[in-house]
Amino acid sequence: MKISEYANISIDVYNMNGQLVENLYKGFKNPGEYSINWNASNVTSGAYLIKLVSGSFVKTQKVMLVK
Repeated sequence: MKISEYANISIDVYNMNGQLVENLYKGFKNPGEYSINWNASNVTSGAYLIKLVSGSFVKTQKVMLVK
């Protein structure tokens, strides 16, 4: 992910029922490129939504977890 300005961001994982599974990050980040790893050892295989919120910017991506 690329952050263009100092911002408060939140990255959450949701199941397909819209229930929060895990918060991956919440806090402030300086401008730059970042990556994040999700340790999904405690969740089952299936489809999930990863949601990034930064101010008014919101991006959601569907991912498939296969174990």
